[in-house]
Amino acid sequence: MKLTRKRSTYSLLLITVMIAALLSACGKDEAKSTSAADSNDTSAQSSDANSDPISIKIADIISNPVFRIAKTQGFFDKYGIDAQIVTFATPAEGINSLFIKQADVAFGADFPVLNAVSKGDYSVIAATGTNTDIAAAQWKLFVGPDIQSAADLKGKKLSTLRGTFLPYLWDEYLKENGVAAADTKQIGQGGYDEAYVALKKGEIDATWVVGSAMVEKFTAIEGVHELTDMSKTSVRIGGGIIAPNSLVKEHPTAVANFLRAIDEATKFITDNPEKTADILFEEVKQPKESTLRDLPTNNWEIGFKQESFDSLSSQKKYMIEAGIIKDDFDLASKISLDPIKQAAPDRVTYGK
Repeated sequence: MKLTRKRSTYSLLLITVMIAALLSACGKDEAKSTSAADSNDTSAQSSDANSDPISIKIADIISNPVFRIAKTQGFFDKYGIDAQIVTFATPAEGINSLFIKQADVAFGADFPVLNAVSKGDYSVIAATGTNTDIAAAQWKLFVGPDIQSAADLKGKKLSTLRGTFLPYLWDEYLKENGVAAADTKQIGQGGYDEAYVALKKGEIDATWVVGSAMVEKFTAIEGVHELTDMSKTSVRIGGGIIAPNSLVKEHPTAVANFLRAIDEATKFITDNPEKTADILFEEVKQPKESTLRDLPTNNWEIGFKQESFDSLSSQKKYMIEAGIIKDDFDLASKISLDPIKQAAPDRVTYGK
C-alpha cells in the first residue's frame, strides 16, 4: 500500500515537472517570437524613418521652442533629418529667406505665408494650430503717454513690421474703432528691437508686440503703456509651415518625417516645460520665465483644419483688395497636405 502511494506521488511529481518544463518552453518560444516581432517592427520603423534622409535649413525665431527641441532632443535625427536652424528677427523674414535659398522650410502667420505662395512655387504643408483667442491675447498694443484710446491714434505714427500681418491688424483695429487708416502713418520696421528704440525715442507712437520677454521690455519704457490686445479685435491669425514645391515633390517621405519630428517635439514640450525653458536659455539665451509664460500659446498642434483654410482665404481676400497681392491665385492649389496626412491624419479635417 505504501509502495503504491509512493509510486503515485512520484508519478504526480514527474507529470508536474514535465508540464512546467513544457509551459516554460512555450513561454520562451512565445517570448522569442514576440521579441523577433518587436525587432522586426523596430527595424521597419527605423527603415521607414531613414528611407529618405535629408539635410535642410529651417528658418526660426528665438522664442519658438518647437524646432530647437526637435533638434536638441534628437527627433530630427530619429527621422534621418540633418537639420540646421537659421535664426531671424521675425517669421516673415524667415519666409522671405526661402526666396534666396537661405532656408528650405519656414513658418509664419497667414499674411507672410500667403505673400510667399502668391509669388512662387511654394506650398503650405501644415498649420501650426495657433489661431486661438488665447494666442490673440498675447499680442499687446503699446502706445505713448498721450494715447488713451483708439481715437487718439489719428494722425499718429504706427509701427508695422515689414512683411508681417500687422498692416491687416492695424486696418481692422482702426476700422472697428472708427479711425481711418489713411489718417495715420504706418512706419515699416525690421523687428521688435527697432520698434523698441523708435517708441522709446518718440519716433513712433504705437506698436504691436508679442512674447513675454518683449512685452516685459516694452512695459519698462517710461511713459509707455498697454492700450489693448488683439483678442479684443476680430482678428485671429493662423500659422502655417511652408516649403518649396520641389522639396515636397522630391522628398515626400522626408517632409512627412519632418512633420512627425515636429509633432514629437511638441509632445515633449508639453510634458517637459521646465527642461524646454532650460534648453531655450542654453541655445538662444531666452529667459526661462519668459519661455514658461509663452509655452501655452507658443507650442504647436500641427494639422490642417477647415478653419485654417478659412483664415488663409479671409486674409488672401484682404491682401488682394489692398493691392498687397497683385495677381489672384487658387488658394487650394497652394496647399500640399499629403505629408501632414501621413504624420497626423486625425488632425486633417480640411476637405472632409
